Parts: sequence; C-alpha cells; structure tokens
Amino acid sequence: MLLSPTSTSAGLPPAAFWGKFKPKAKEPDPKPPGNPMAVARPRLLTLAFNDMETLRMLPNSFEELMAAAQDWTKPPPDAMFNLRVPVEYASIHAARLVAGPYIYLTSEDSYQIAIMGVQGIRVEIVSDGPPPVEEPPAPPPPPVLEMPGTFNLELTPGQNVALDVTINSDELDMSRMEDGTLVDGIFVGKLEIIHAGDTHTLEFTGTKIPPGEDYAADLTIDNRVVSKLATVAKSTAARCNLTILSPGSQYCEVVLTFASAWKAGVAWPPPEHVEDQKAKYFMRVHPGGALEHFESEMTSTGLFYEAIPDASMIDPSNMIAPRNGFAMGFRDFIRHLMTMLDQLGLSMHARTNFINNNMSAFSQHKNIAYRFLSPRQIAAAIDISVTIEPCVFTRIFLIFRGVSDDELGMFSDAGEKEANQCNWREIVGWSEHSKDPEQFRVLETSILELT
Repeated sequence: MLLSPTSTSAGLPPAAFWGKFKPKAKEPDPKPPGNPMAVARPRLLTLAFNDMETLRMLPNSFEELMAAAQDWTKPPPDAMFNLRVPVEYASIHAARLVAGPYIYLTSEDSYQIAIMGVQGIRVEIVSDGPPPVEEPPAPPPPPVLEMPGTFNLELTPGQNVALDVTINSDELDMSRMEDGTLVDGIFVGKLEIIHAGDTHTLEFTGTKIPPGEDYAADLTIDNRVVSKLATVAKSTAARCNLTILSPGSQYCEVVLTFASAWKAGVAWPPPEHVEDQKAKYFMRVHPGGALEHFESEMTSTGLFYEAIPDASMIDPSNMIAPRNGFAMGFRDFIRHLMTMLDQLGLSMHARTNFINNNMSAFSQHKNIAYRFLSPRQIAAAIDISVTIEPCVFTRIFLIFRGVSDDELGMFSDAGEKEANQCNWREIVGWSEHSKDPEQFRVLETSILELT
C-alpha cells in the first residue's frame, strides 16, 4: 500500500516501496540482455481486402506473407491474387522507386525493400475472389452451477471442525475468474447447530441478517441484489483514467506494472494480463485521442482501470496530514480543485469530468483534506511504459479524505490560502511539452479516497 508502519516523517512509505519514475528510456535493442522486463516493440502487418482488415505480426519473408494473406482470404484456385502496398506505408527507399500510388509485391526482393526500416506496414489484397469469411465468436464457457464450500466452526475453545458442503445454483452462473479459479461465494442466512444440549452458532464473513432478528419465512433475497450489498465491504480503489494524445495515427503498446502491495481491479477496455502484477494494452492511436483497442474491437477516448491497495497498510491520518497536505470545507475544496486542475493543464472538459465523476464521493464530507502525489510516488505503485519515444508523461494522482471540524483545526496553517501558494506543477512534474500537439503525450488522472 502507500504506507507502512515505518513511514517517513513526510508521511510517505519507506524507500523500499517508492521507486524512481521516469518515461521509458530509448534503447538500441528492445530487449537488451539482462533486462527481461523490457517491452519489445512489435513489427505489425495490417492486411486489407475491400473494407475488411486484420492485424498480424509482420512476416519475415514474402512467402510467409503470401501464405498469411491466402490463409485469411482463402481464394479459389483460379482467382486473381496480388499484393500491393500504398507508398505512404512503405519505406522511403521503396517509395522512391515507383511513380504510382502503390508498390506491388511480386518477389522476396520487392517485399524486403518495402518493409525496410518501417515499424508497421499495410498490405492490400487485390483479388476477384470472395471476401474472407468471418469466424463466429467462440461459445461462452458452460455455467458453473455447483461449487464446493467450507464452514469453520469452533465447538469449544481449541476444538474446531470444518463442514464441507456443496453449493448449488439453479440458474445463476457462479463463474470463474480469468485465471480459472472460482469466484468467492456469498452466504446469506443463519445457521445454528445443537449438540448435546449446547448451542453453537456459526460465524461467517459476508452479508448477514442483523443480530436478534429472525429469518422471515416470506423473505425473498435475490443473489444479484446481495452481490451489490457485498460490495460495501470491498477495499477502496484508485480510479485511473489514461488518455493518449498522438500527433499521428500509429500502433502503440501500453504496459501497466503494479507494485506488490497493489492489485488490478476493473479495467475497460480489458487489458491482456502478461504476468502477475502486469497488464498490457495493444492499440492504434489517432490524433484527437481516439484509441482502437484490437482485442475488444472497441474505439474509445481513454483507458480506465482500478488499482486496489492493501488496506492493512493504509493510515489515512499519516498519508494526509498538516505537514504534507491541505484541508478546507467541501464547497471551498470544489472551487479550489477546479483552479488547481486548470493550472495543471487539464482542459475545461477534462477537469469538469474529473470533478463531476467524483462529486458523489466529495459530497459525503463536510471538510476535505487532500494532496497530489509526485511522479516518483505514483510510479512506485503503478508504473507505465509505452513503446513510442519520445513520450511526455503527465500523471495527476489526487488522494483525499474527510475530516471533522475538530481535525480541520489542525490544518489552520495548511488551508486554502497555503494550498494556493503551493507549486503543484513542480510537485506533479508538469512540463510545457504536455501542451505541444507535435509530441506523443500520455495524460493520466487518478483519484483515491482514504477511509
């Protein structure tokens, strides 16, 4: 989590947790020896036939390219079948050799010249054969209607028994997680065990009937409603929105790496889980912020993901204190936050969305204490790397908590006036390049409520 019992005087976790943040450095080899964590830059092929496209890894030879194209379209034996590359996608060496808009690929030499020095290439199929047949989506996995469960019961001090049971569902799918393990079940009700005149009551974790109340025979509980009630006990999560601003259309890979005290929560579009604590997005980015996510076949203006900290290591009063944060009333905070986000370079649309999307959480508190984290602190928890260089990172991470009127008095020297005098641009590592439309830019806005 962000804190440990051995936190420093600044209210931050020890150096073993916080790491140094910087954009991914340029390297001559995408996977240099001795650095297994480096992200390789893939060379990509876009095959196009009429209005259909498919994305593949770039073949090493013309023979492999032809085989991939024919495997996708499956042309009849007597159909005309040719490959061409628009000159704007080919290497500059190949483009100089032709006068027309296309380079036709007819041999290994023409193919190697066309792809020389390019990161990705578009190959168009010219054929009088029928278009490729779209493969139907894979059928969903069968529902899980039965799963094992265990209840632990203490009969007497030091004497414990385990009750192994089978949990059945008539229609609702008790589905599995992405790694194949069963999701946690929900137990609702009351269990009493009578043994030799002694009454033993089972204790469990989950949604339960309040003590002293009997289970009514006519009470109907829908499991889907119960699942919503159970979310109240979930750990707080940082909500992160990532926007990519590119000067031109290009392929991009984004890798999120979570520290050991964090875990990934809900994300959309869904990323590819490369390994433990690491997730990857592969997209095509466009000017204006549009992101084409190939795995989900969705186009959006940003990525959303949750980062869930280890709640056992959180200390809200130490994370945000008069020595490292500021506090003020709710209404003053909203107005102040809008000004701060403007100074940090967020557009009116972006800062309005940021505040509106979190207004429900803000409004629960009469007074609010807050601070912004530095890039070093953010990267030590959630690191980001991209395959485009150079890249300008702007990461704005707000943490806040509600404070009582008595605790607000402790922030008498750390109120709105003092917050307005703070150089937040320097703290978050803001750069003038973040406003340059000719730069490849990553903007991330995150918020975490400490409870």
